[in-house]
Amino acid sequence: MRLLHRTSRSVTPTTAGVRVLARARQVLAEVDELVIEATSGHTRLRIGHAWSALGRLTTEFQRRWAGEHPGIELQLIRTNTATGGLAEGLCDLAVVRTHIDLRRFAHVTVAQERRYAALPADDPLARKRTLTLDQLRDRTLSIDRRTGSTTVDLWPEEARPKVEYTHDVDDWLAAIASGRCVGVTPQATTTQYRRDGVVYRPLRDAPPVDVHLIWHRQDPHPATEAAVALLTSLFQESRSPTN
Repeated sequence: MRLLHRTSRSVTPTTAGVRVLARARQVLAEVDELVIEATSGHTRLRIGHAWSALGRLTTEFQRRWAGEHPGIELQLIRTNTATGGLAEGLCDLAVVRTHIDLRRFAHVTVAQERRYAALPADDPLARKRTLTLDQLRDRTLSIDRRTGSTTVDLWPEEARPKVEYTHDVDDWLAAIASGRCVGVTPQATTTQYRRDGVVYRPLRDAPPVDVHLIWHRQDPHPATEAAVALLTSLFQESRSPTN
């Protein structure tokens, strides 16, 4: 395969050469990233999540971490998998609200979040201050099968809503804003994902969602304990009467 056109005055890549050059640049960039990954070591902490991160505490967590641990860069990484990227090696810890096998990972439950209904803004139910699960039974429920925290098991078997499955939070919001679906989601979503055409109302009778921080049992990041302590503290502060 010829990669270059050579003359006495110039050297230019062939069509194949252009393709190889583009791929070579990509490979070199990936190698650079691998070197950074290997050498940054414990100077960076990656926390993964699929939806909502830490909700309204996200910014406070980032600011507190920067102030208390200036030598460890914090990165929040959204990955559309059930483990928030942990199983895929994309983060050091992950915030999860899904139904996963927690026996696979070390974990701590840092909080419980109230469930909310997500409604089209022009839905008659949006005029109510709070709702019950039964009031949603005749609607079509949007569920992210892969990373969502909601299943039809919240309803009695004889009174379950129809379901439309989506692939990520953006599709989920679009389905609700369009008027064809409603959703049920943890409180964190209500602050992280405000969208025109979508309103959130508390559900009076829905069980809360457990918020877990998970990490690999073997060779955990040295800053894991500090992250757990700070996150737990923030959630406790948010529940205090003064907040």
